[in-house]
Amino acid sequence: MDDTKPGPLDGVRVIDLSTVVMGPYAAQILGDLGADVIKIESPADTVRAGPYRTTPGMTPLNLNVNRNKRSVALNLKDAGEREKALELIDTADVLITNMRPGALARLGLGHAEVAKRNPGLIYAHAQGFRSDSDQAGNAAYDETVQAASGLVDIANRALGKPVYLPTILGDKVSSLTIVYTVLAALHHRDRTGEGQRIEIPMTDTLIAFTLVEHLAGHVFEPAQGPTGFPLSMSKGHRAAPTKDGLACVIPYNPRNFRDFFAAAGRPDLVEDPRVNGEAIDNADVDDLAELIDECAPALTTAEWAEVCAKHSIPFAPVLELDRAHEDEYVREGHLLDTVEHPTEGSIRTVGIPVRFSATPASIRRPAPLAGQDTEAVLAELANR
Repeated sequence: MDDTKPGPLDGVRVIDLSTVVMGPYAAQILGDLGADVIKIESPADTVRAGPYRTTPGMTPLNLNVNRNKRSVALNLKDAGEREKALELIDTADVLITNMRPGALARLGLGHAEVAKRNPGLIYAHAQGFRSDSDQAGNAAYDETVQAASGLVDIANRALGKPVYLPTILGDKVSSLTIVYTVLAALHHRDRTGEGQRIEIPMTDTLIAFTLVEHLAGHVFEPAQGPTGFPLSMSKGHRAAPTKDGLACVIPYNPRNFRDFFAAAGRPDLVEDPRVNGEAIDNADVDDLAELIDECAPALTTAEWAEVCAKHSIPFAPVLELDRAHEDEYVREGHLLDTVEHPTEGSIRTVGIPVRFSATPASIRRPAPLAGQDTEAVLAELANR
């Protein structure tokens, strides 16, 4: 843990009044960038429920979304403790919450009430659906958002099965959206002194994210083709089996294909008219994908890496997550270092993927026990 290098958000205070992943992950990123993040924890946060190794509540997911924070345990249903939470919010630059609007209103924590006390506050409210929609009060989970955003439709059309992507994409994309909107609002406040409320609906965020490429022919009115990005929708859009593993080998143009087939020892395919025109015809994409699968086992993954680097063919080995900590690229980038946690012992921590030349981000605090900083943080209030 590094406590010597202030990041670009040094001096910014964030109150994390959120649960599970979407809000906490956004607040953690702001903490990685140097912000002082105070997490106000209710008596029970679901991210602390589940398997743990040493200490109750210190689950893998909790360790991955709550570092660089101080934890204050307050029961917001208790008037006295709720007032302590409001006093902490009075000291903040940013509040992040994903509580439902009705609950916030009942607790006196809605934007209007809080802004009266702290008019410069950036109030970031994340929820499943827009506040002015009929679904505003509905519960939202990553799967419901993947369905509502069209991702499940894309998967069904490409794979023949209406599967959810095997990652909580809606939560994490929304987390990143919280971060960039908060930074934009802080910039506005620096120029004008004006705080504001930001609404980040998960469903709207993921619809916008999905449609960047998948709106496709429906960009035009009337439509000039179907939705769905052709390359991503291709049935052959998959990693290829090498002699000893799996790799992403993506020849993008005729020259790439000819060099690929030559390296695989297939001179007959080098002469194939489908790879000797000016461009690859979309009608041939699936058939050529089958030929990639047929030819890739000719070489090992390492051998393909050399061939593809030589001929500028897009390539990457498939990272096996169980062995990610052994991967040279991961190790050299400190993307999965082993560190000592005060209560959990040796743990692997996900690294910070961005680099600043003047104000480096850093991991200064491990994920805290629930409420471990309550006394110290409330003492700071008393000394203001």
